[in-house]
Amino acid sequence: MAHLFADNAAGFDDPLAMLHTCHDRMRRRLDTLERLCRYLPIHGADAEARRAARNILKYFDTAAPNHHADEEQSLCARLAAAGGDVAAELIDKLNAEHRELTALWRELRPYLAAIVAGMRSVLPPALVRRLCAAYLAHLDMEETKLLPFAAQRLDPTMLATIGQEMAGRRGVAMS
Repeated sequence: MAHLFADNAAGFDDPLAMLHTCHDRMRRRLDTLERLCRYLPIHGADAEARRAARNILKYFDTAAPNHHADEEQSLCARLAAAGGDVAAELIDKLNAEHRELTALWRELRPYLAAIVAGMRSVLPPALVRRLCAAYLAHLDMEETKLLPFAAQRLDPTMLATIGQEMAGRRGVAMS
């Protein structure tokens, strides 16, 4: 079944599709993280492992925080203004999960940084599994609950404002 917001070429003019596209990128990085965890005990922190770790770090240090800000500061701010128990429940759940994901990332990050520096050659498998499972459950919640709810509740003007804010976080000018 196709995703409601699937569009790999989504731009800031369609912020809900852009958020979904970011989810696809996160899934790819999580897959790379799991593969790296299995790769390291066999091959060590070779050039390929260091490159993969660097790409994971770059994504989760920059794109993921921007994505969380897009949801919390732009999307959820508009949903909160729309009001209602469903909106409040979704926003509370999203914020709690973002805090959990951030804490897990902070725990895993030093291991990846050490791999990039060639000072470590394994990742803690249990921590990798926890982070990946938490992210995947979170993305599923957003795609099955949050984004469809936002699509029903937010008008084109609100969506345009959200898109502009998202672009601004990344230093991208919209025409």
